[in-house]
Amino acid sequence: MDGKKNKSPRAIQADSPLRTIFSPTIPFRNLWSVLLFCGLLASANDVWAPSYPQRIISTSPSITEILFELGLGDRVVGVTNFCSFPEEACKLPRIGGLLNPNVEIWITLKSDLIIHQDDSHKLKANADNLRIRTLAVSLKSLEHIYAAIKIIGATMGVPVNADRLIQKLQSGINSFKTRLAGVKKKSVLLLLGDVDEPGRELYAVSKTTFLGELLRLAGGENIMTDTLAQYPIISKEFVIRQSPEVIIEAGPKSNLTSEQKKRRMKEWSRYPTLRAVKTKNIKFIGASYILIPGPRLLKIVDHFARAIHPEIFTEPLDAAAPKKNSDQ
Repeated sequence: MDGKKNKSPRAIQADSPLRTIFSPTIPFRNLWSVLLFCGLLASANDVWAPSYPQRIISTSPSITEILFELGLGDRVVGVTNFCSFPEEACKLPRIGGLLNPNVEIWITLKSDLIIHQDDSHKLKANADNLRIRTLAVSLKSLEHIYAAIKIIGATMGVPVNADRLIQKLQSGINSFKTRLAGVKKKSVLLLLGDVDEPGRELYAVSKTTFLGELLRLAGGENIMTDTLAQYPIISKEFVIRQSPEVIIEAGPKSNLTSEQKKRRMKEWSRYPTLRAVKTKNIKFIGASYILIPGPRLLKIVDHFARAIHPEIFTEPLDAAAPKKNSDQ
């Protein structure tokens, strides 16, 4: 022992201004001074205490779905024109889109945070001009999606919910990896089904996108290898040369009727040398969430896996999924 007395954690240090005010040797000649000090101390505590945003504007369907999945739906006050899930989000005020945001509504909603994707530079500039706090996130890959969930959870004061969601997604992905372990990958062409015309341009999906990652996790080998573009336009000649085993057209506009599917299959039958045509492995996935990098990404992997390996994934699509997560 050094002979010194242990100090209580609550002890007032000798050089503290509190000692001057509360010293027993100095009489309180002015009670108002004491009350004023207490008021200032309380104000300082208000500033120092964590303050989490309470009025959030979401600028993309992905961000909206993440916020609601984290239990933050009651703090969301505005969403984009393109948000359609969950049902509660559809009832909120619409703030336009990325290219035509309605900044007047931003002001009306009295938002204290706008969450946007990191390439929305014009949107951020508008928010900065209005002195509205912003949070930028990237959703370009799985790791980016996990990071976005993490930072949104921390910013909003719900880190436990964020960790739980990340673990759920990672666990689900691991289950696909386990189920497809040792299974030979099939060559796949993944197309964005955005137009329905015989002479339509074909927009493929590269390996570097989140959809490309999910395709690989579903047991597919993307034929798009040598491209810097994330969604390149490709020719029918390229498709014929590559001759993929499976062709998947994905997107809300691929939600085709039986008659529309027959017409589309007839269009593909003009290229009989394609392996996917020979085996009738041309699939259409029209779920509304199929292009959204958010909490429903496990359902996207499930769709891809069933299209690529139907011999393995034989049970009904939503057999084990909670009804609330199903496409609406």
